[in-house]
Amino acid sequence: MKRKSILLVLCIGMILTSCESKISLNSTDVKNEKNQKNTTMENPDKGYNLPIDEDKKKEAVNDCEEIMGIIRDIYSEYNGIQEADQNTAEQMMNRMKEIIKQNGNPVIGSDHYSVMDNYQKMEQFLKSAEQEEKGSVILYEADTDGGITRKEYSYDGKEMSVMSAKMIWSEDTEPVLTYISLSKIKEWAYTENGNFCYELCVPEPPEVTEIVDGSCIIRVKPLSEECREYSKKYVSTFGYQGNNLLCSNWNAEDMQGLDYNGLYEYFYQMKYGEKFTAEKEVVGIPAEEFENVIMTYLPVTKEELKDVVYVYIADESSPEGKWKITIPDIHGIHYRITNEQSSALGKLYEYPGIPTYFVIDREGKLSYKVTGFPGAEVMKEELLKAGK
Repeated sequence: MKRKSILLVLCIGMILTSCESKISLNSTDVKNEKNQKNTTMENPDKGYNLPIDEDKKKEAVNDCEEIMGIIRDIYSEYNGIQEADQNTAEQMMNRMKEIIKQNGNPVIGSDHYSVMDNYQKMEQFLKSAEQEEKGSVILYEADTDGGITRKEYSYDGKEMSVMSAKMIWSEDTEPVLTYISLSKIKEWAYTENGNFCYELCVPEPPEVTEIVDGSCIIRVKPLSEECREYSKKYVSTFGYQGNNLLCSNWNAEDMQGLDYNGLYEYFYQMKYGEKFTAEKEVVGIPAEEFENVIMTYLPVTKEELKDVVYVYIADESSPEGKWKITIPDIHGIHYRITNEQSSALGKLYEYPGIPTYFVIDREGKLSYKVTGFPGAEVMKEELLKAGK
């Protein structure tokens, strides 16, 4: 195996948490902050598993039963087949959508690229809510299991909530309600590009031991057919987690900001048609194989592919549950140390606070140290210096 020298970037810091986590949206997708309504709840202490008015509950159940009744024949036609064939399941789901949309309510499928029919009603509700106008809208979702989900969004002039009901088929093809719940929405936004993004109120530690993610995004305004095809071809392959191909600025002349290590497994699957699986007994990837995969898709040289290893160190000031959830999206090597170890590390490397960044060159010498993130351009310059 060919050995490669590496640059090491060490970050000592913490994963910050807050009682009101924010939805992260691309600047190109969110309205100008000055024009965007502040829709954060004033009192988000507990807004889930709320009591449901009996009349509203009965209305939701009756609506679901009525919809299940008009799609029963479609489900019966596909029953059993769709479980083994995803394409067949989606075909069934799309036929169900065609039937459901005739009641005039917005309806969407459960797949990522489903077009929302009757989306105008959903959009009107959201735009009215931005103007603090009271209202409600019902959104149906056709699922690939043959069932449906009914979501009723309501805005009372101050806060938004959603009542969700899910109904599936029993073994003897009878509709069965699996759950119905009412939750407040902690924060929401309707973006210029037609996305409805929101965060539900959910249980938080110490009430639960695992972090519950309440963030949701729904495509309201349909994508053009061209955009949908490009998205299926490129965005669905890479996504926005585990690599930075689609969430960083780069071009063919300057690709220094790309995370080649993070991209390897995605390009590997494109090249070989199967997922990359690291062999337990092998440490690292042979240089020639790594270069071959990356250079198949990107115009880079072998020299430009020399590794930069990112090491992140957090101490007990980072809540362990939040830390475990966050680190998979931050490419690199992660360590969580005790406060005692953190104190000893601070004395050894003499840094005044966190986060502190260290760049260690290929000879193992410290070439740069700074407390507080200096900016991407500065870090890039320091890495280039250390790599020479």
